[in-house]
Amino acid sequence: MSVAGVAEALDFFGTTSLIAVSRGLAEFHARRPVLVVANGETLLALPVEGLDAERLAAFERLCAPANPVLVITRQRASALGIGAATPMALRLSARHSAEMILALVGDAKTVGHFDAKPAGAAASAAVQLAKLSQGLPAVLAAKVERAEAFAQIVSVEADAVARFRDEAVRSLTIASEASVPLNSGTRTRFVVFRDAFGASSVAIVVGKPDVSGVVPVRLHSACLTGDVFGSRRCDCGDQLKLALGRLEDLGGGFILYLAQEGRGLGLANKMRTYQMQDGGLDTVDANTTLGFDDDERDYGVAARMLQMLDCTRVALLTNNPAKLEGLAKAGIDIVRRLPLEAPINADNRRYLTAKAERAGHQLDHLMASLADTPDSKQDAPLAT
Repeated sequence: MSVAGVAEALDFFGTTSLIAVSRGLAEFHARRPVLVVANGETLLALPVEGLDAERLAAFERLCAPANPVLVITRQRASALGIGAATPMALRLSARHSAEMILALVGDAKTVGHFDAKPAGAAASAAVQLAKLSQGLPAVLAAKVERAEAFAQIVSVEADAVARFRDEAVRSLTIASEASVPLNSGTRTRFVVFRDAFGASSVAIVVGKPDVSGVVPVRLHSACLTGDVFGSRRCDCGDQLKLALGRLEDLGGGFILYLAQEGRGLGLANKMRTYQMQDGGLDTVDANTTLGFDDDERDYGVAARMLQMLDCTRVALLTNNPAKLEGLAKAGIDIVRRLPLEAPINADNRRYLTAKAERAGHQLDHLMASLADTPDSKQDAPLAT
């Protein structure tokens, strides 16, 4: 087959640029560097996740004679006292160790004076790739003059990184499904969706929902701590149980169990924000201090799942206005909202208060109880 014929055949499996992003994510998961290209500039970027002395020394040798900079998000820059509207590049001195770099990225108490400048498009895309990999949202980066010298390293275009999430949604397919009876007595069908890049979300079909009408739907972000282990730090497990019971009472519906642990930050970063919260930060500040938005989730995948299930008119089981807005923007007709009022206890009261006061969650039963509990207004982790 000719070169042109091979290229045409490969296009069926995805564009070259988006295949490169997928490979770049695999490299970041393995804590290896990638090349990121934008506007004629090529950067060699290494994720900070898992950085140690040996990895830092190897990357510095790879970059020589250039000196790498530390690229952080605008949120992390703000936490360090740097006014920023874009990701920022921090100049590093020869004395910066791996431990010091990790403190610049993830220590809530780090302060100081920094030589910083706005990061370019390639550096910004490298940080976005780190976020997509659900690692720490920062990279070490150095400008490359002769990209051909790094032929063995995956090269990623910045524009393709920006399109990645939308492409993942468009690539969604139904991988498998089966009947799953639950201990509660509820009979369900699990429909597993998978995108072209390996992520899986599940639609739990409760009963026999009538998709020609208004279907009760719960969007539930995966929560290992709450759903599986019954953590009292959040109300996720309680909401999941409430949703299952409510859908059964209503004659059927869908729970979309989304692969968006920790408001889209990933499990490791969720634990990091928990540590910051234990140190005194409120939950919004914990997420942004680590370098993220307070909520990194995208509901395009949920909308696509519903469309593939022939469901476009829903009654949404949620207290979170962001879910209403996100799903509506993605093209789903939300006819009404159905509240989910989880039990309040000594361990989750602060957490639920944070959702109501800082994230606008509609928790009328909680707000009614706060008048007699002034200590409950301290903040706690935001819900998924």
